[in-house]
Formats: sequence, C-alpha cells, structure tokens
Amino acid sequence: MIAFATLVFVGSLHDELMHEYIETLGLVLILIGIGGRLWATLYIGGRKSAEVVSTGPYSVSRNPLYVFSSIAAAGVGAQTGSYVVACLFMVVCAAAFYFVARREERFLSAKLGGEYLSYLQRVPRFLPNPLIYRDDAEVTFQTRRFRVTFVDGLVFLAAIPVLEAIEEAQEVGAIPHLFLLF
Repeated sequence: MIAFATLVFVGSLHDELMHEYIETLGLVLILIGIGGRLWATLYIGGRKSAEVVSTGPYSVSRNPLYVFSSIAAAGVGAQTGSYVVACLFMVVCAAAFYFVARREERFLSAKLGGEYLSYLQRVPRFLPNPLIYRDDAEVTFQTRRFRVTFVDGLVFLAAIPVLEAIEEAQEVGAIPHLFLLF
C-alpha cells in the first residue's frame, strides 16, 4: 500500500509524446491482461482443485491467470508514463504470484497426485512456452466465474482515471513530483 501511495509523487522524465505513448502501451497491456485472464477462466472456471486442466492457456503455463495479471499490472504502472514503474509493477506482481503458485503447487500435488506431478514436469510455472500449446475442441465453463473475473479485471482499468487525476494534480502544482523516472 505504501508503494502504491508513493506513485502519487512519481513523475515522468519523458516528453509529452513519449509519455502518452507509454500510457497507450499501458492501456494495451491492461486489455491484454484482462483478455488473457478471461481466456484462462474459460478453461479453469471452478475446476482448479478438482482436476488437472492442461489445455488452452494451461497447456503453456501452469499459472496463466497470474501471467496475465502481471501483464495488466505492468499496464497500470505504465499509466504513470514511466517504463521503470511499468517494469517494477510487473516484477513485483510476478514475484508475489511466485510464492502463491508454489503454495498452490504443494496443495494440488497432494490433492491430485501423479497426473498433476506429470503436469508440473511438462508445463512451465510462469513464462509461457507456446511450442507446447494444446487445446480441446470444446470447453465448458461456469458463467458466474467468468463474470467475476471480468469485474475483477475492471479494477485494472479503474486505475487509469485515478492515475490521470494524479497526473493532472501534478501538472497544476497541487501534488509535487518527488521522483522523476524514465
């Protein structure tokens, strides 16, 4: 929370055009993150602890929800107009998810046994390997879980007007720039 609060005082060293480019890139990353989270939810939606899901996004990464959340977090960081903040947001988010994923792997290994252990050997934990992609002809999912994931994803988009308001307050001198980053 303290780290997020310091964003209020971060400014960009880029010229206006580059700043806007970085913000636009951030919006694209947020949309990719939301879309990827929805895609992953179509496959896992309510089955995570009940069976090994190893198709679609789960065929290339054991944690596509976390991968796409990290991408969206980078997009939120880019809304400051800073590549440094974008990268920092992505790395911090991915690091936090690393520990969550390790805990989940222990639980799922105990619950799902050999099939899950085989999955652990085939599929990378985080960084996707598109060369091993596999899919099903048909997927069923819980619409409620899809809606919840969609609404959760809107939080990433909600950061845009908040950070734009902070930027505006900095431009008129209501909030000082304590840190200037690329």
